Amino acid sequence: KKSSISCQGNHIKTSSKLVVFSTEQAGGGMLGLSSVKPGPDGQWTVSHISCHSELVSDMDFSPFDESLLATCSGDETVKLWRLRDPESAQPSEAELTLHPGHGKLELVLFHPTSSGLLAVGATNSPLVWDTSRQDAPLAVLEQHSDQLQSLSWKPDGSLLASSCKDKMLRVFDPRAQLTPIQVRAGLQNSKDSRILWAKDDLLLTTGFDMMRGREVRLWDSRKLSSSVSSASLGTANGLNYAVVSVTQGDTVVDCFEVSTSEPLLTQVSHCLTDAPTRGVCAVPKLDLDVMSCEVVRVLQLTDSHIVPISYQVPRKNSGHEFHADLYPDTVGATPAMSAGEWWQGGNKQMEKVSLNPDKRPKSQTTNQTAQDMARGCSTSSSPLSTPSSSAAPTRSPSSTSGLSSGFLPSPSPSQSAKTIQSLLGPSTKFRHIQGTVMHRDTHITNIRGLNLTTPGECDGFCANSKHVAVPLATSGGQIGVFERSKPGRQPDTNVPTFQNSVNVADLCWDPFDPHRLAVAGDDAKIRLWQVPEGGLVETLTEPDLILQGHTEKIYSIKFHPLASGLLVSSSYDLTVRLWNLDSGDQVKLLTGHEDQVFAMAWSPDGKLLATVCKDGKVRIYEPRKSATPVQEGPGPGGHRGARIVWVCEGKYLLVSGFNVQSERGLYLFSADSLSSGAVGNINVDVSPSILIPFYDPDTSVVILTGKGDTRVHIYEIVPESPYFVECSSFNTPEPHKGLAFLAKTECNVQDVEIAVALMLTKTTVEPVSFKVPRVKKEFFQDDVYPDTTICWEPALTAAAWLSGSNGEHKKMSLKPKDMIPVSEAPKEVPVKKYMPSSYYLEEKTDEQKKDELLSAMVAKLGNLDDPLPQEAFEGVDEDEWDD
Repeated sequence: KKSSISCQGNHIKTSSKLVVFSTEQAGGGMLGLSSVKPGPDGQWTVSHISCHSELVSDMDFSPFDESLLATCSGDETVKLWRLRDPESAQPSEAELTLHPGHGKLELVLFHPTSSGLLAVGATNSPLVWDTSRQDAPLAVLEQHSDQLQSLSWKPDGSLLASSCKDKMLRVFDPRAQLTPIQVRAGLQNSKDSRILWAKDDLLLTTGFDMMRGREVRLWDSRKLSSSVSSASLGTANGLNYAVVSVTQGDTVVDCFEVSTSEPLLTQVSHCLTDAPTRGVCAVPKLDLDVMSCEVVRVLQLTDSHIVPISYQVPRKNSGHEFHADLYPDTVGATPAMSAGEWWQGGNKQMEKVSLNPDKRPKSQTTNQTAQDMARGCSTSSSPLSTPSSSAAPTRSPSSTSGLSSGFLPSPSPSQSAKTIQSLLGPSTKFRHIQGTVMHRDTHITNIRGLNLTTPGECDGFCANSKHVAVPLATSGGQIGVFERSKPGRQPDTNVPTFQNSVNVADLCWDPFDPHRLAVAGDDAKIRLWQVPEGGLVETLTEPDLILQGHTEKIYSIKFHPLASGLLVSSSYDLTVRLWNLDSGDQVKLLTGHEDQVFAMAWSPDGKLLATVCKDGKVRIYEPRKSATPVQEGPGPGGHRGARIVWVCEGKYLLVSGFNVQSERGLYLFSADSLSSGAVGNINVDVSPSILIPFYDPDTSVVILTGKGDTRVHIYEIVPESPYFVECSSFNTPEPHKGLAFLAKTECNVQDVEIAVALMLTKTTVEPVSFKVPRVKKEFFQDDVYPDTTICWEPALTAAAWLSGSNGEHKKMSLKPKDMIPVSEAPKEVPVKKYMPSSYYLEEKTDEQKKDELLSAMVAKLGNLDDPLPQEAFEGVDEDEWDD
């Protein structure tokens, strides 16, 4: 598992033999290690090496030794390691340790032409170090005024460039002076940036503009007054990497071509990846599969996999010929000089070698290596199709490593269907689910004064089969109630409302009484309102019932799923209280929370209540037996909010929350062992709003979105690894304020709808349909529609439940009487569309072919003996010719 700890350096690096990547083990002081090629068994072994006592902030392989790795860390040391094959035990001590004495170290970079020479980036100062002299650096370059963000050597080794949080670009000639020879305010934003020396005197930078949009700029290092070319990449958070343009945490990889003539900077590929990027590195040029016209290969590090992404130029004889125009001679692996020679003014350049396999020594021919590695690569042709990538977990970690990663080998013909399925990932009938906003005639429009500042624990609005309740921003905590049976434009003024008196904290409809609305307020009271038959025609100021007991503001309220007249509430007083609405009394008081209760959820059988709390715990209560939790365990690492819901027939708990990097994610917990932590999790994206889940127990599909989002995420939850199967997402043209899902009976089974929701925008409520594409829609899709629960009828009363009784919802079929289940559909008899092969193999003479052709032509012309249509016409009367 890749480290989620942030630093300025790289999270992954590769030589022609080995790959290293950062991990979360030992506080980030341990690196994962694997090989570029698989082992004899076709699998990759992942081992680890303990490098530093604190976070490994950067790493780099020597360009002259595929096993020599330099690392730096927050423990203020630089270490050089002689790595072994992943199958062997790794060294416990570094070959060399340097102590620069300039505080925490962020960057380390080998010199491109001289052996034993390093550039080291402290927090504010670049250092140049000869590893043969351990006592002091060769040069301590001028201190930067803020955080040093990246370093890059010029390919000929003469100059060193840096980017900094102070938005300045600097170019140093370390042998001539300690101050920069060029300095320019080239970055528009102080967020993370990267700098990379391209060809000749061109510098490439990635960063953010003043509007926090990602951008790529090209500079002439001889004159940094202004960039010579630029490109915008849209908005995103995270670090930009300038091998190809990649943003940490993003699912996009952009590839650019840099030229010395116009156009100087050209985007040639836009790759969408399956998982967010945590780091990226380029494979050495000598290891490319040149016979397949591969010009670039990068390794993408995700949360749990390493994914090769290959860029190939389409050529006619690809795979058989070497295309010399694509591959000029490149630098070899022999240093041009020592660090001492370079420091004394030497400028020797490395010898170049040909990438043509026929012109390289056999021992150096890495084409087979490249082919082995590229078996699992995603590919892209330039110019240019977009590469795709896959992150199916097929790499098995060693039994002792405790780490995981995943190159993607291609299956051999002998592999079983199960193995092929594991490579393709789990299948789901809901993968291509489609979300569609229904016709405008069904919309409720012109809603004025919508309250856009409801608390994070509130879903924003609620709806049932008859009404939609929407908090309004007008004084007195008013709630607008709109009839679903009366869509269309609402009046500009005099909209009848519930006058709640105080701001609305949460609200929900009674599942067994479609006219009763429960509203929690800032004054620690819960008010029960009743909508008259026919709808609300005037503003009501007096609720039917007020529940009092909490001492501070209420977070959220939930009705019991089986028993009528039972309501549960959570509050800032850190208690959870259960109310009997028939008597208006508090009947249970649950304790044990140490901080804010983010969300609550009843189990499907109504026996248990689950909560997720800001104190980082997930708890399960059995309210009728104990006021304290019967189970608790660790929840999501972030503290920005969460939601919880029971899934998989009540065997698991799904929590949507944030990790410590504020990334939104989903966490699955076994309801039998909360103390063991999450059995599975997946990072979704980066956004400040809480993902609000809707779970459909009939299909095990969960639909999630947040307030202010434009994307609705959809997953199928399965009770075994990988637990989360991603389906197609639904995007809205503008940010919405939330979704409220309706009962299953609202679905149109003829169109294979599996869910119907109401979407709240700034001024409208719009129905949204979620459909599964099917071919035989004339049949009832009984594999998608099992019998559904009659959730609008109570199974028992509040008094019966409190006395210890349990109930169960009745079920009903959604099949219309006039539809046949697809499982009982008659089997289609295959129609023979083609003549047997013997017909085509039969030899025909030229005369036979000529006769067949003439017969076909005559058949098209029709029977010549038939009268023509005009022959049946009668003539014109003589008098019609008269004037």
